[in-house]
Amino acid sequence: MQLYRFEHMADVPPAHQKTEFMISSLFTQTSPYPKGGFLHRRIVGAALALAVTVVMALPASAQLTGRQSEGSLSPIPIAIPEFVGDNPKLAVEISNVVANDLESSGLFKPLDRASFLEAVRDINAPPRMVDWRSIGADALTVGRVTRDASGRLSSEFRLWDVATGKQLAGQRFATAEANWRRVGHIIADQIYERLTGEKGYFDSRVVFVDETGPKDKRVKRLAIMDQDGANVRVLSKGSEIVLTPRFSPTRNEITFMSYTRDQPRVFLLNLETMQREIVGDFPGMTFAPRFSPDGQRVIFSMQSEGSSSIYELDLRTRQTRRVTQTDAIDTGPSYSPDGKQIVFESDREGTQQLYLMNSDGSGVRRLSFGDGRYSTPVWSPRGDNIAFTKQLAGRFLIGVMRPDGSGERVLTEGYHNEGPTWSPNGRVVMFFREGQGANAGARIYSVDITGYNERVIPTPSFASDPAWSPLLN
Repeated sequence: MQLYRFEHMADVPPAHQKTEFMISSLFTQTSPYPKGGFLHRRIVGAALALAVTVVMALPASAQLTGRQSEGSLSPIPIAIPEFVGDNPKLAVEISNVVANDLESSGLFKPLDRASFLEAVRDINAPPRMVDWRSIGADALTVGRVTRDASGRLSSEFRLWDVATGKQLAGQRFATAEANWRRVGHIIADQIYERLTGEKGYFDSRVVFVDETGPKDKRVKRLAIMDQDGANVRVLSKGSEIVLTPRFSPTRNEITFMSYTRDQPRVFLLNLETMQREIVGDFPGMTFAPRFSPDGQRVIFSMQSEGSSSIYELDLRTRQTRRVTQTDAIDTGPSYSPDGKQIVFESDREGTQQLYLMNSDGSGVRRLSFGDGRYSTPVWSPRGDNIAFTKQLAGRFLIGVMRPDGSGERVLTEGYHNEGPTWSPNGRVVMFFREGQGANAGARIYSVDITGYNERVIPTPSFASDPAWSPLLN
């Protein structure tokens, strides 16, 4: 059973609204905005260190432009007053989740609530835009949180363009109170999408390896959390070594590698039922599986007689097919979003480089030609970039390049960076970085594809091997 369902409340009579999570549109904006309006002031970070203006492809009525100069960003100033409701503390917590999500993207600057001139008490009353303009707000979000007759949480928000006084979006949500953080994430996604023209990524989860104990005796357990580090839940007991968890496109299943008595085994884990299923025993496995976009296959590498080849396993038939046929070390495969191509790493030309091939193993061609060694390639869900790890002169770099090998850019570097994973909208890369020192460990970080806004993701203990889920809604 899915955790949440969505319906337009306007299409369902109140007496029949029995879904676990429902959304209704309060307003829709159909007319294009005039030039100079809010949607023509979009801010987007650039990959260059000098003054560059970048405008992403958006609908005709939704274009915001912004300037980056000498490595500094000018995020959109947005006012997010404390939400109102019959449980003031919970309402404030939800508004804080919204503000934190938007601020963490680097594209928005939630304004200090102490500077607000208008106290919002009725979200249905038009705001006094002159008050919000005077404190420098470009956008305004107001919200209300109440309980309905059945005891569920009912939440609604409205998004305003302060310059024009027009309402940009408004929705109502109903769900169990335990899902209150998701309400905040979904509202943040709606705001992000309305103001940037692209899907958000806040209503998503990350599976990772939780690491505790001394450095020479680390206990590694599977764990899952919200993308902002909240709601951490441990999925395994720590009696086995677990590595490289990966999400299925279905959002509710992961695959991971487990070592028991030094023998690698691959499991599927259902996140709803917590039931494990053994995919198989692969004594020579060198890289954990990744799912195909349709969730029906997994691809991995397996070692034999000094070489390592890429294999594909059909989860329905349990039949394994060898994809590469060389004596080289081929490993680290990742499907393209349409499943037609595979990017992987190989030393077939003497050094560790990235290669691309068709999903049947044909048409192999080299992608990377820079200095250093390339590894752990991961295809963006948008299909426009491939993230990778690069070792160069003792440094560990996280970078991206286009699927034709052009446009290589370094996003971040540090001591032992590794394991890039993409946000659902392909605009943020998460990875882990090992610390230095006798008692140091790994931490999870995120950075946007411009190379700016690097942040540490808070976790209760050391953490590694992150894998980002698709959007939950």
